[in-house]
Amino acid sequence: RLRLAAEASKFSLEFRVSIDGPTAEINDPIRGAGTFDRAMEGIRKLSAFGFLPIVTMTQTWEDSQSEEILNQFRKILIQVGNLRPRLKILPRLKIGAEAERTSGYETYEKITPIMMEGYDASQLLCSHSRVVTDRGIAVCPILIDSTDAILGDTLNEASRPFELTHGACYTCYQYGAICTNPSSKLSQDS
Repeated sequence: RLRLAAEASKFSLEFRVSIDGPTAEINDPIRGAGTFDRAMEGIRKLSAFGFLPIVTMTQTWEDSQSEEILNQFRKILIQVGNLRPRLKILPRLKIGAEAERTSGYETYEKITPIMMEGYDASQLLCSHSRVVTDRGIAVCPILIDSTDAILGDTLNEASRPFELTHGACYTCYQYGAICTNPSSKLSQDS
């Protein structure tokens, strides 16, 4: 049914799977025991139904290891039937478990009004999108666990602007809309 819905829609249907390493030994200490195998099974099923999920990872390795790690990702994805691997590397967000592993955000890692002068705010997902959750409408997927990021129970309530006060907002500011996937299905006149 998802395939039919995707084909009938003028919007693209994208699936993203978060995995932080090409093996269980690398991923599971970050994501939890057994998450690598469950994620790979999900990718296998999506691929079997003709979807091309985007595998999203946070770079937890040294830059010098990038080529090797990405090749390992491609190889394992092909092994589970994803013949056209789509990989997205995100910068490290110092929240949640990552804040416990590292120092978290420093007090100076915040967006200031001066920083926003002349900045194209449309580069930030929170300027034009929302995330529907079982707890309400969230401003973005990164802040989904922050109570102040839940803007209401309806899209109308959640259409208000969001103040960029979180450290994760600073990372989005630095790197652009790190969570977006540009849609190729929408035409200019849609």
